[in-house]
Amino acid sequence: MNWFYWALLSAVFAGATAILAKVGVEGVNSHLAMAIRTTVVLGFAWILVVIAAPSPWREMQTLTGRTWLFLGLSGAATGLSWLCYFRALQLGEASKVAPIDKLSVVFVLVFAALFLGESLTWRTGLGGALITAGAVVLVMK
Repeated sequence: MNWFYWALLSAVFAGATAILAKVGVEGVNSHLAMAIRTTVVLGFAWILVVIAAPSPWREMQTLTGRTWLFLGLSGAATGLSWLCYFRALQLGEASKVAPIDKLSVVFVLVFAALFLGESLTWRTGLGGALITAGAVVLVMK
């Protein structure tokens, strides 16, 4: 499978995540709910590494400080995102929280252009504008 199918599956699972998390966060502290979810993700990730990676422990020893730094920062950003997401789910409707959360796509377009030198073309600009407009339409009363 190429990247498109993996990305589509990611979107399907992310959609299911929103619904499952909304049900799971009812009557529970949102921080506790996030910690439980994170523990499950952590266990799942390490099981996959042990099963799928040829020699994960040896490979970990070859990682550079830069790799550790940026993966660590990415993990911190993920944690902050999940913290905010679970609180938003606890306070709002999943059908309104998810579209706002998906504005992350627009931020990726901007950040990729600013920090990675990726092209910000009329097509990416239009796509970002349509995503933003779609999110606004979905959350309007």
